[in-house]
Amino acid sequence: MLDRFGRPASLHYESGSYRILSPGDHVLCAVTQQRIPLAGLRYWSHELQEAYFNADIASARYAEMRAKGMFP
Repeated sequence: MLDRFGRPASLHYESGSYRILSPGDHVLCAVTQQRIPLAGLRYWSHELQEAYFNADIASARYAEMRAKGMFP
């Protein structure tokens, strides 16, 4: 298990949960590229398959994508 530390995980984001496709200890925020420890991952988009560092960043990303017509 120690070999996964320091590596990004690959996840499949679902509505309210996610599946680990390849092990790691973090993911990167799609907007800021900040490391997000898996234990602290709270915000993601299953539609865009992206993780976000916090709620403000997630909301801004949704607004951006809605303005581009990707969400109703």
